[in-house]
Parts: sequence; structure tokens; C-alpha cells
Amino acid sequence: MPRRQLVLNPTQRQELVQMRDHARQPYLRERAAALLKIADGMPAAWVARYGLLRPRRPDTVYAWLNRYQATGGAGIQVLPGRGRKPAFSPSAFDGGGGLPRVATSLPA
Repeated sequence: MPRRQLVLNPTQRQELVQMRDHARQPYLRERAAALLKIADGMPAAWVARYGLLRPRRPDTVYAWLNRYQATGGAGIQVLPGRGRKPAFSPSAFDGGGGLPRVATSLPA
């Protein structure tokens, strides 16, 4: 099976270098670093297992590569609304104050 390659023009390379060095979110820095290593000729499976700070599944890095090739730099960002939704939100229950309090008198 042929090895997946990533060919970057100078503008795309500069965008990934900027993202790798200066992105606020750590996951963006990691993904940009992985893509730059793939563009430099390293196999994506090797980058997933040994080329990052934490080992990743090769399928994960291939998914980053697919999304980057399909949509560019926006493809490696997490979209709004993704992830687990909160199980309970006090503000949704009673307008932000938590459980309603009942006034009771203290025993004398």
C-alpha cells in the first residue's frame, strides 16, 4: 500500500509553522506539528506512534491528515458544539441560583 504524503505550498507550510509555534490550544500545536512531520516525509503511522509528545493511534493522525487535505487549516480545529454536553446545569434549573431555598425558622 502506498504511503500517504502531504505536499504543502509555502503559504500552507508557513500557516502550519505559525500554528505549531503560536496557537493558544495545545491540540492545534500538536496537530500542526504532526502534519509538518508528514510533509517532511515521515510516515504518518510513525509520527502517530513515536513522533509526538504522546503516542496516538495511527487512525487518529490519518483523520487529521484527511481533514487537512479536505478543508485546509480549519479542518484540524475542533468545531463548536463538539464534545460531551453537560449532564446538569444549575442555571437551566431555576435561572442560575441553584436549588430554590425555603425559609424556615430555627428551633428555639
